[in-house]
Amino acid sequence: MERIRVRLDVAYDGGGFSGWAVQPGRRTVAGALVEALDRLLGPGAATGLTVAGRTDAGVHATGQVCHVDLADAAWAPVAGTLLRRLNAVLPTDVRVRAVAAVPADFDARFSATFRRYEYRVTDAAFGADPLRRHEVLAWPRPLYLAALTEAARGLLGEHDYAAYCRRKEHATTVRELTRLDWRRDPDGLLVGTVQADAFCQSMVRSLVGAMLMAGDGRRPTDWPGSLLRRRERAGEVPVVPPHGLTLVAVGYPDDPTEYARRADATRRLRLPAEA
Repeated sequence: MERIRVRLDVAYDGGGFSGWAVQPGRRTVAGALVEALDRLLGPGAATGLTVAGRTDAGVHATGQVCHVDLADAAWAPVAGTLLRRLNAVLPTDVRVRAVAAVPADFDARFSATFRRYEYRVTDAAFGADPLRRHEVLAWPRPLYLAALTEAARGLLGEHDYAAYCRRKEHATTVRELTRLDWRRDPDGLLVGTVQADAFCQSMVRSLVGAMLMAGDGRRPTDWPGSLLRRRERAGEVPVVPPHGLTLVAVGYPDDPTEYARRADATRRLRLPAEA
């Protein structure tokens, strides 16, 4: 039976979910998607749900990507309407932004070339705006953009980020950060952007926590980078709350013929660490 691989681009407010992955008795993003697909296509019609990055409880996404496999007979009747139908039955804190058939060797996880996150912080004296409190961290001290920028500079590149990760048995904590920068938007919010091919558990929120301590002057700006010499989790680094973090983009090769090659290369690099 011929099967069609379907890419779903997904956005969600993570505040009401216990993360991405299906968990018995808990509300999760994957669970909501599976329920919607089963309702529209029949139980088990969509198989192999695979996501680019498993976000933790409370983390949001505007640019998440996943894929499922459908029998051709199930896909053909809904190819032009599945986007509308899914959003009609999904809860309002999850939206599927795009639906598309993709080559069979596309893999939402392993074909990805990067994941990009943004973390939003306010240092306003009154805290977070009430309408944005679910996506913005209120920091109780003034933050200085120049200090945040300098702290970020020391963390860029390929390093062992053991000080910033929850170590897993047989897992590598070596990663390459290809982007790490801060900006202050016209509304006063500070936005930290971090991009890498992959991240360890809690890595982004730990990096942000260290940079914020340098950004408010409690630590020198070279302190976050100095922790890269460690080979175990740095207990003095705070893990900032999840609600300020959003997965904003996942990158893939421009040439679809490169999906399989990229997936093979990623599996060789990551599977021993993430299995």
